Amino acid sequence: MKKNLFIPVVILLSFLFFSCKKESFINSPDARLYFSADSIKFDTVFTNVGSITQSFKIFNDNDQKLRLSRVKLMGGNSSPYKINVNGIPSGEVDNIEVAANDSIYVFVTVTVNPTAANLPFVISDSVLVSYNGNNRFVQLQAYGQNAHFLRDEIISTNTTWSNDLPYVILGSLQVDTNITLTINEGCRIYSHANAPFIVDGTLMSQGVKNNEVQFTGDRLDDPYKYFPASWPGIYFRNTSKNNELSFTNIKNAYQAIVVQNPASNSNPKLSMHQCIIDNAYDAGILTVNSSIAADNTLISNCGRNIFITLGGDYTFTNCTVAAYSNIYLLHKLPVLFASNAGDQNGTTITADMNAIFRNCIFWADNGITDNEVVTDKQGSNTFNVTFDHCLYKAADDPANSILTSVIRNQDPVFDSIDITHNFYDFRTSLNPAPGVDQGAAIAFPKDLDDNNRSVGVPDLGAYEKQ
Repeated sequence: MKKNLFIPVVILLSFLFFSCKKESFINSPDARLYFSADSIKFDTVFTNVGSITQSFKIFNDNDQKLRLSRVKLMGGNSSPYKINVNGIPSGEVDNIEVAANDSIYVFVTVTVNPTAANLPFVISDSVLVSYNGNNRFVQLQAYGQNAHFLRDEIISTNTTWSNDLPYVILGSLQVDTNITLTINEGCRIYSHANAPFIVDGTLMSQGVKNNEVQFTGDRLDDPYKYFPASWPGIYFRNTSKNNELSFTNIKNAYQAIVVQNPASNSNPKLSMHQCIIDNAYDAGILTVNSSIAADNTLISNCGRNIFITLGGDYTFTNCTVAAYSNIYLLHKLPVLFASNAGDQNGTTITADMNAIFRNCIFWADNGITDNEVVTDKQGSNTFNVTFDHCLYKAADDPANSILTSVIRNQDPVFDSIDITHNFYDFRTSLNPAPGVDQGAAIAFPKDLDDNNRSVGVPDLGAYEKQ
């Protein structure tokens, strides 16, 4: 009898053992966990206050249960997103059991008011999923304001943008070869962090005073709206030609304007009239053997305000080029560097250089460079660089250059420089000041404020003292 009783007991214990083993949790960091999506994008363009719900699934592809130690909305209570984890509406849910070879839902809701002007155009957040010492994220992205959204767009026919809504560039935008994009006055263009504005054809940006064309990053909320390098910049590539920017402001880029190689005709590859380039992390204007004609333009507070390499043809008239160290950028490089040399596959090559800087101011402070204007001539190529009626800060005059009526190391007396509050007014505050009534005659009757320069001798810099 005892022997017969022993066999059912063994069977029962075996059943309980294997049942407990099956019900135990897998603790290995190599446990298999899959998401139905690694990002959730709410592509609806909101036209009024509204909310949209999407979801993703978390799959436990193991033969044992798995415990999620945490599922958390990283933006917390201030996020426009809300999550519901397996039926629990909370910004953070801990110790969630997922059965073997089973899954749970995470529902994500976003509520947006597109009329709130301080919202970024693209609202981002993420959901953290922690398990067995691993941290995984699902990215969240939604449009925050009503706009024209262009994702990886190639403009292949002549196109004109009106200023009915802002334009938000996601991925990239490319103006195709032999195609013209005309941007009307008052247009606002906001680029995402990975979205360059590429011009292989022609860009005509036609702003007017008090209704300028604006280029900047798509984060408009504090503190991101002040950050340099918040978007890549505008790139005029090899086939681009006849580009013209008027009353166009370009801010917070990595490289605000890059101009590559000569134009295919006799016109400057880029003409700039009464523009502002500000707060670019690497360069305000970077050129490689190209051509630019700029007048009454301000290039301020960039890592390298104007950086010219491998020569080319340039005319800068009544421009203010200035930089001050601040909490966003340390001024450590000259505001103007012009060289006829460049690097090609590790070899230095040279080209002809022709540049005229007339009635310009080159100034900086709180930096670590002694010479704010540096010219570099290498090889035997033509090197014609002229500074005509310019004011600059430098321990040494620019080498191999023609200097006519220059003013060295006299503070231009800008109206207001407040580094603490990130406020800069590069107009002249005093009359007389070193640059007032010190310019040569020019063909441009208006300054950056669109004020007349016709009374008396023109001032130096982008602004005429009134």
